[in-house]
Amino acid sequence: MKYDDKILHAFSEDGLLSSNIQGFRPRAAQLEMAQAVGRAVKFATPAVVEAGTGTGKTFAYLVPALLSGKKTIVSTGSKNLQDQLFNRDLPTIQKALKYKGKVALLKGRANYLCLERLDQVVAMGVLGDKSVLADLSKVSKWHTSTKTGDLSECITIAEDSPILPQLVSTAESCLGSDCPHFKDCYVVQARRRAMEADVVVVNHHLFCADMAVKETGFGELIPEAELIIFDEAHQLPDIASQYFGQSLSSRQLFDICKDTNIVYRTELKDLAQLGKAADHLQKTVQDFRLLMGTEGSIRGNLRELFNDQKVVGGLTKVSENIDFLSEVIKKSLGRSETLDKIFERLAEVKVQLKKLSDTSVVGYCYWYEANGRSFGLHITPLTVADKFGEQLKNQQIGWVFTSATLEVGGKFDHFCQRLGIENAEQLVLQSPFDYANQSLLCVPRYLPDTNKLHTLNELGKMLMPVIEANNGRCFLLCTSYFMMRGLADFLREHSNLSVLLQGETSKARLLEKFIAEENSVLVATQSFWEGIDVRGDALSLVIIDKLPFTSPDEPLLRARMEDCRLQGGEPFNDIQIPEAVITLKQGVGRLIRDVTDRGVVIICDSRLVMRNYGKTFLKSLPPSTRTRDLDKVIQFLKNK
Repeated sequence: MKYDDKILHAFSEDGLLSSNIQGFRPRAAQLEMAQAVGRAVKFATPAVVEAGTGTGKTFAYLVPALLSGKKTIVSTGSKNLQDQLFNRDLPTIQKALKYKGKVALLKGRANYLCLERLDQVVAMGVLGDKSVLADLSKVSKWHTSTKTGDLSECITIAEDSPILPQLVSTAESCLGSDCPHFKDCYVVQARRRAMEADVVVVNHHLFCADMAVKETGFGELIPEAELIIFDEAHQLPDIASQYFGQSLSSRQLFDICKDTNIVYRTELKDLAQLGKAADHLQKTVQDFRLLMGTEGSIRGNLRELFNDQKVVGGLTKVSENIDFLSEVIKKSLGRSETLDKIFERLAEVKVQLKKLSDTSVVGYCYWYEANGRSFGLHITPLTVADKFGEQLKNQQIGWVFTSATLEVGGKFDHFCQRLGIENAEQLVLQSPFDYANQSLLCVPRYLPDTNKLHTLNELGKMLMPVIEANNGRCFLLCTSYFMMRGLADFLREHSNLSVLLQGETSKARLLEKFIAEENSVLVATQSFWEGIDVRGDALSLVIIDKLPFTSPDEPLLRARMEDCRLQGGEPFNDIQIPEAVITLKQGVGRLIRDVTDRGVVIICDSRLVMRNYGKTFLKSLPPSTRTRDLDKVIQFLKNK
């Protein structure tokens, strides 16, 4: 049977999927996407596919990939989807197709337990309180039974436990083949399985890191592939830009200081100057952080920051102490493999620091972020279109980019331009859901200006009757922490409903609690706008406080806008609107997740109906019934 016919048969009424997967029903849009993926495989061309929620896009790309027999990489935007693909969807398709090839899961090294680090932490003691010590005990116990070393499998500790960063290696700190645990290394084993596999499931961060490594001519983490599929592809441009730049963080420097002190205390106790040099560096890094400002979370322009001579002086002291520690280590090279590796890490830091200090290079955004005791200094390219586009041209293979949110106003121009994708087959597949009957979209009349606390409370008063009529079961998605905290405080003061607030516990626990309670209001910001799947009665109301325009003061956006302006473009139309549209589509997409779901989306921003560009947003949203009357919203919710 020809390849095209195999795809057609697999999705037919009496095909392999219907015969082997309980509840599977052929869907026209799913087959259409599968055939587009098949053409990308067959002709080694790119395909860009927006597949609405409920299309079944995962099966639509996995089936033609496995039927092709090609070496395939599937990359996801999140580790959650990566795990779901590998543990649920892929085994289902393998079984249905009787696929005999090997499959593998590969994550970045920060997801795997480092046995050398575990030994060091156990020997030296843990940094933290009793709960951190308890988590260390749990990891130690889990480590005796794990086969993969993937820390996400250690479900007895929180995903944000402070012990985890102490138990993983970095590319800089890894001893490689010199490590006493090299033969048992979980990272090495995972990479080996990936090299031998026919289908490898990775995430965008790992893929882009590998692409950046390839550019330098060094090792390749991901095996050469004949087909590459990106799910949640809308995240790819921003993730790629992180890896084609340069970054230096306080954590990098603190890790070097910590590792140096471990060597001093365990291997080279006679070298007191080693510990002192590490402590001096740590102190100057802490002092530099204070010079950046102490008000909460900060992001800004690095070029502007360097206009402050105190900041420049502080960074000079950091550089001098890096040089001093290097000189101390240089005298003891050869006495410790770990110390030799630290010397190499310091050499790399010097290169990074030199690049960060020269802010005259055009085409890049120089920016910084600081939060609590930590900071990061970054150089990010304004576009990755040339680098990514070159990769597409150099590798004559099938490339598939898919997501529920790629097109803006019926076009893929914004997405394709950001990644340098040319001559791609473009396909928009509508969701099979009956949005007109299943959902209502409301932009309320008489909305207050919510930039101040008293007017924010006015919005809370306006929304309260709707939220209470629905007995909670509501996501309140905010565009800022100010709005998130303000609305949560208002609801807690004026309502008897349970109000869950992002940040008060882990994301996973918050979601579990929301579903279990059945009548909660979950107030959240960015991390709940996408990748969350709550089906059924637990969620029937999604409220969005404003159109999700990124703040024009955000340094990377500001730099991209200026670059767009210099090239004769219109930053608002060419950058800000398309990106806000994609984010809004993600937020709205939290509501209807199944054919039986019913509910309401309320967007509290009159610009949707008062400004011309509102049409672009509305055109990109699902075809729900629309109203501006909150009484009709309450009636709809009562009748659902």
